[in-house]
Amino acid sequence: MKIKHQLAIFNALTRLLVILILWLMLPILVENVVYRHINNGLIEKKKKFIEHLNQQEINDFIENKGDSTETYSQFSTLHSEFLVLSKVSVKFRQKETIFKKEYRIIEGEENEYRILQYHFVYENQGYQLEIGSSLSEVNDLTFIIRLFIIIVLVIILLVTFLADTVYIEYLLKPFYKIIDTKIKRVNEPEVFDHTPINAKSRDFRELDLVLNQMMDRIADVFKKEKQFISNVSHELLTPITLLKSKLENLLQNGSLDDNAIDKIAGSLKTLDMLKKIINNLLLISRIENNQYQSNENINFQEIISELQEDLQDRIEDKGIRFFNKIKHDFVFRGNKTLIHVLIYNLVTNAVKYNKPDGEIIVSDGLLQDRYFISIADSGIGLSESQIEQIFNRFARVSADQEGQGLGLAIAKSIAVFHHIEIKVSSVINEGTVFTLLFL
Repeated sequence: MKIKHQLAIFNALTRLLVILILWLMLPILVENVVYRHINNGLIEKKKKFIEHLNQQEINDFIENKGDSTETYSQFSTLHSEFLVLSKVSVKFRQKETIFKKEYRIIEGEENEYRILQYHFVYENQGYQLEIGSSLSEVNDLTFIIRLFIIIVLVIILLVTFLADTVYIEYLLKPFYKIIDTKIKRVNEPEVFDHTPINAKSRDFRELDLVLNQMMDRIADVFKKEKQFISNVSHELLTPITLLKSKLENLLQNGSLDDNAIDKIAGSLKTLDMLKKIINNLLLISRIENNQYQSNENINFQEIISELQEDLQDRIEDKGIRFFNKIKHDFVFRGNKTLIHVLIYNLVTNAVKYNKPDGEIIVSDGLLQDRYFISIADSGIGLSESQIEQIFNRFARVSADQEGQGLGLAIAKSIAVFHHIEIKVSSVINEGTVFTLLFL
């Protein structure tokens, strides 16, 4: 998961947690705010009732009661409020004023009320006053508030999530640009783009600067390594040539026996192989140092036909059928000698690792508006691990086969030099297909 998505999800989860906490705390907030307002209203009503209370009114309440409970009740038409005055024993002692919440049945209808209960003594007679205010409207209002809050918070959550996503995308844009232009597209340190990335964030500017400095150091080391290989390879050719010349002169000595001649011939063969390895390393070094021109028009049909003629003897020795199916007249500018070496190495590999009486098919076409040439064989095939290693220097598919393991490394260097993409697909014991994709 990308960092921008992780940040957006984290912000969304934190906001969701805040919403959940507010949702759970809402009843407490309502009780502390709304109930406080109701309590203040009930206290005001109690004060007004007590201020205007006299014995005559109390007697009127009791006489109008018409029963023996010595309780006076009064309630509004909609049962939203009620007032109850009751005689109690003077000995009955408790807090003068308390608040409670309970259900009361008035005229057969049960409602929840917020009740103020007040005890007082008037002319040596104890009384209990209860004033209640219905909570039905408050509960309805609380539900509406909670619903409204949750809708608003969900909308805020969605809007802020989208805003965070867009803003994080904007903040991380230089980061992805660094990855795309300075890491993914760089195959060689020499072609690294040192153009500073336009970034508002100081962190990304520092990252870009450090990356440029690091690539400068890598390019310097890489250049020294290639120069060292080139120098060493070049210097080794001289003693090898001298040794070969001396051994060839020894072969002309008639006093040598057959055993000595065989040993000298074996040494000459080893020197030839060593010279070939050095020449291949020099070729790779020169390609990587851009010491070749790439301004020639290349005809692939001509190159394939020449290769078929050059390799005809090897092809016939293994009974391989070679099919040249190049049809497109594609014009490509590059180095003709190097392209010839590239295709030659791929075709010789197809011959070397093919089965007796197998076949090789060289064809071309267009893939997503890109011209390609494919070289398919019916050989031993490659495993996934082998495909990952075949372009490394001195990597060999099979220890039983001759070769130095530099053919495909040279092919890869030539392809990179010409900006050609090489793709490999293979099935064990069925064959391998090398595809060259041209820009």
